[in-house]
Amino acid sequence: MSKLTDQQEGRQVLFMGNEAIARGALEAGISVASGYPGTPSSEIIESLAKVAKERNLYVEWSTNEKVALEVAAAASFAQLRSLCVMKQNGVNVASDFLLHLAGSGTRGGMVLVTCDDPGALSSVNEGESRHFSRMVEIPLLEPGDFQEAKDMTKWAFELSETIRSLVVIRSVTRMSHASGNVALGKLPGTEHQAEFKYDGFVLDPMEGLVISAPVAYKHNQQQEKLKKVRELFEDSPFNTYAGPEKPELLLITCSACTLYSREAIQLLGLKDRVGLLKMGTTWPLPPKLIKKYLSLTDKILIIEEVLPFLEENIKIIAAEQAKEIGAKTFYGKNSGDIPMSGELNPDFVVSALAKILGIGYQDMSKEYEDKAKLLNFAKVPAREQTFCPGCPHRASFWSIHNALQMDNRKGFVCGDIGCYTMALGTTGFRTLKTVHSMGSGTGLASGFGKLGQFGLDQPVLAVSGDSTFYHAVIPALINAVHHKSNITLVVLDNSGTAMTGFQSHPGLQVNAMGEPMPEVDIAGICRSLGARVEIRDPFNLNETQETLNQLMADKEGAKVLILRQKCALSPERKAKKYFKVRVEETRCLGENCGCNRLCTRVLRCPGLFWDKDKKTAVIDEVICAGCGVCSYLCPTNAIIREEAA
Repeated sequence: MSKLTDQQEGRQVLFMGNEAIARGALEAGISVASGYPGTPSSEIIESLAKVAKERNLYVEWSTNEKVALEVAAAASFAQLRSLCVMKQNGVNVASDFLLHLAGSGTRGGMVLVTCDDPGALSSVNEGESRHFSRMVEIPLLEPGDFQEAKDMTKWAFELSETIRSLVVIRSVTRMSHASGNVALGKLPGTEHQAEFKYDGFVLDPMEGLVISAPVAYKHNQQQEKLKKVRELFEDSPFNTYAGPEKPELLLITCSACTLYSREAIQLLGLKDRVGLLKMGTTWPLPPKLIKKYLSLTDKILIIEEVLPFLEENIKIIAAEQAKEIGAKTFYGKNSGDIPMSGELNPDFVVSALAKILGIGYQDMSKEYEDKAKLLNFAKVPAREQTFCPGCPHRASFWSIHNALQMDNRKGFVCGDIGCYTMALGTTGFRTLKTVHSMGSGTGLASGFGKLGQFGLDQPVLAVSGDSTFYHAVIPALINAVHHKSNITLVVLDNSGTAMTGFQSHPGLQVNAMGEPMPEVDIAGICRSLGARVEIRDPFNLNETQETLNQLMADKEGAKVLILRQKCALSPERKAKKYFKVRVEETRCLGENCGCNRLCTRVLRCPGLFWDKDKKTAVIDEVICAGCGVCSYLCPTNAIIREEAA
């Protein structure tokens, strides 16, 4: 039995935040869970998929976040409890349906978990998902610790069914990926009956049509639901206060910043001077509760990540209640006491508290600081991002870069989101020139490819991963084919959603629960759209480069090159080598070669390094993945590849 399905009520279990959320969903009795993989959210669906058969769940990795939300909504409409999971970028993808779902309402309890990434630790942005709750008028909850992550998730389903609305839970990286003790609750039974009722009175929320019209009526219903939510939030156990009756300063916080704030108050010894109001219900805010605590003092510090969402909403309540509670001085992001971007930590809170209260605080002793300077940590060499040894993307971008150089028309590549985004840098030979949202590489290329009438004669390429292809590239490719846009789309097919942990997608013969499923062929899709399609192995550099040059020379609309090779870390290929690679040291001329160490200076695979003593390139047999790509590069044929045993 998994600890996620442990039946011992009250037992303390060490859970990652995402596991605690998954356990809360199980304790709520969900039947369906859907999502699209994206760090820091992926472990929620992965955890549920592992216990799907044991708990009679249906769990899927959907094609994209919008579809994931629609799949979960279907379960809710059929009176089942459902969970939908995504990272902050995904809420943008799902937002079209999200707006309509807020209007139509739900039936069975439905919760959307969005995991934000302050500091963009594993993202290309640190977008704020909280604003969607206010924009589409649905409740927002933010757990402040790991126990709350479980308990709040369970309660969110009850809240959803009370108001017949989707409820949003927002986590952040340090909540999702850190771990803490969680007391288990009771797991319910696993038998649930689905039925979609649709033949009742048209406006009956449980048996009528499920639509967001008529707008005037439905929008008024949303407003009434929010009024009820405000009343429920006034007495929520997820809003807590600790500190003196009349604090010198009131600190208001939420989410993982709760942990930072508690630590900062303790470090400075301010328990008798600073009151800590932890908000778990952050939209809509309970006005009576906020008024009560704002009345305690004239100074308020608000700690949150990333944008001043909580701060601005509290200020609105303060302005509305100004006659009764008086003028207040607010400290936070807008005052400059807390950074407006990036991830927070206890040091930021300590600095803000010390500044506001006039406390002299030294975060390290002079002795420790002197020792640190002596060790000169600043001179530790930086380690740049790089593709793994044997990564097919290194080979792909080598060929793309060289093909563009041979074409010599200043061609360029529109990038996309995935491991291959690193091709902005030296590991991909600085090949990518644009990177935006998933699928935008092909969409931008489609636009660039129609600029010939304005004199643009540069070859236009786009790259996409296989999971990204299904997620968002297909509509852009359809657009390019239909409008005869002169582009070449290179699909880097490494057989899985590699960047986030090899989650399944429609191009594989298995689903999230490990069940056999039909593969949806990328080449077949592209050909059915009318695009010219070629398939190559990126490890064959000569053939790949030749094909790319042919496709760029073909100006008849959209072309697709599928470079198909499994990720070096994939379960199928891990520890399996295609070739045994070695360097014949007597042939390696190194710095005296016309290539000037092309293999270690430019290709820079971690499995190949320059031995300064021997003055030759050397294969690291432990790290080398045996792809054999480096053997194509050596002009003296010093790098030998042999069939692996």
